[in-house]
Amino acid sequence: MQVIQAHNGLLPKPSLQAKPSSLVPLENPVTIRCQGPPGVDLYRLEELRSGMYKDQAVLHISAMKSSFAGCYRCSYKNGTGWSPPSDWLELVATGVFPKPSLSAQPSPVVSPGGDVTLQCQSDHSFDQFALYKKGDTGPSKRPEKWYRADFPIITVTAAHSGIYQCYSFSSTSPYLWSAPSDPLELVVRETSVMPSWLPTEAPASITEPSRNITIFPEGSSSPVGLTHQYYTKGNLVRICLGAVILILLAGLLAEDWHSRKKPLLLQVRAVQRPLPPLPQIQKAQSGQHGG
Repeated sequence: MQVIQAHNGLLPKPSLQAKPSSLVPLENPVTIRCQGPPGVDLYRLEELRSGMYKDQAVLHISAMKSSFAGCYRCSYKNGTGWSPPSDWLELVATGVFPKPSLSAQPSPVVSPGGDVTLQCQSDHSFDQFALYKKGDTGPSKRPEKWYRADFPIITVTAAHSGIYQCYSFSSTSPYLWSAPSDPLELVVRETSVMPSWLPTEAPASITEPSRNITIFPEGSSSPVGLTHQYYTKGNLVRICLGAVILILLAGLLAEDWHSRKKPLLLQVRAVQRPLPPLPQIQKAQSGQHGG
């Protein structure tokens, strides 16, 4: 009766985890741990393929081998009742086969809302492929045609950006995988922020018999108008400078002309001045001497 009650949920099922990861390169260490509530009397860890089990909560593997790869689960006992089994844990040995290649079609740089396909390709005739994104808890597995698998991502968002790797393996040996592909970074490039005065769309032109009218989005200023304003201000400055220079030149010319005119007037007046009369005294004296 206690066993039936346990399976009806009186005892919560334990959790089973592999640290640091359930994908273990050959010759690397890994630890499998079964975790139940406090006060557990007995843990049992079993492997599905061989049917073997051990009454222990922790299995430490110092160097991963192909023989350790498989599907594990655990349970625990309190009194005479057993808990429900944990979820299955797939322990995968990687690096058993050469790595595949991973590419992004048409490009690893995608705009938000666009589509991209991650393509995993192997030189060997594998019929199973798995795609992993760094930071995710599980892979995306896809049985595909021989040698290649396509992983389409429709309507890309910023959440899809990140580092991806893929694996290849055979359905006859589902826990023996290839080495991971070289990392591929998928970049989701946000739309660049444009200045408020630049139109986000090409301006529409309405042609009339006498003029061309360019329409820009409401609330924006035409860059051509701003350029025209800049040219107008520059022309005004040039005109003012030119006027000042002309005034200065006119003043210099007037001053020069005035300075040349004064000696001429004096000379003319000197010519027009009448000769002084001869002294009368001198004439009288000359008469007396003659007499």
